[in-house]
Amino acid sequence: MKFTRKANAVWEGSGKTGQGNLSTASKVLDKTAYSFHTRFEDGEKGTNPEELIGAAHAGCFAMQLSFLLNESNFTATTLDVDATVTFEDGAITKITLDLEGDVPEIDAEKFQEIAQKAKEVCPVSKLLNTEIELKVTLKTA
Repeated sequence: MKFTRKANAVWEGSGKTGQGNLSTASKVLDKTAYSFHTRFEDGEKGTNPEELIGAAHAGCFAMQLSFLLNESNFTATTLDVDATVTFEDGAITKITLDLEGDVPEIDAEKFQEIAQKAKEVCPVSKLLNTEIELKVTLKTA
């Protein structure tokens, strides 16, 4: 399977005082604001590249894990993934995926094993050239 997706960024002004917007072909992002303040400070309305990478990674990983669970005859009730993107000294140095799963009839060891494989084969994980840490919690009934 081969497909493409498209996004657009427009930036106006200097790095610190300028501002920009991001749009996606699907219109989920439609001239969504981003700026120095939304990237390096808290409280300003808008997005930033790091949180978008985190959202993309969490979403890709959760879907990949769901497929791998299905291949092993398990179906998740819920897979809740937080992605924490660490930016320091001009680089993304680490992403922590914090997974909490509710998967009937699976034991913790098998869940850990399948989650680890999902982290390794997730297309976004493979794209990113940084440390990716995985923390796994299996909800028990």
